[in-house]
Amino acid sequence: MGSSITSILIIVVMFVALYFFMIRPQKKQEKQIADMRNNLQVGDEITTIGGIIGKIVSIKEETVMIETGHDRTKIRILRSAVRCVDVHAEDAQD
Repeated sequence: MGSSITSILIIVVMFVALYFFMIRPQKKQEKQIADMRNNLQVGDEITTIGGIIGKIVSIKEETVMIETGHDRTKIRILRSAVRCVDVHAEDAQD
């Protein structure tokens, strides 16, 4: 009887450890990425998942229009394709 309780306790401890070391940090990172994508502003310089670097010129529901290069080529991308914000609009104005 004592060994079965110990076995169950070990399994419970392993699941708790799995949650705190793997699942919880992943959920936290997903929340940070979602917050970043929801707080995009016109003028932010971004990098897409595909490596395209550009400046946001307009934002719609789920799409973002970015301007790239010296010839000001415009590309429409999904908001979910934004990997990171390199320079925030308010920082670029300073």
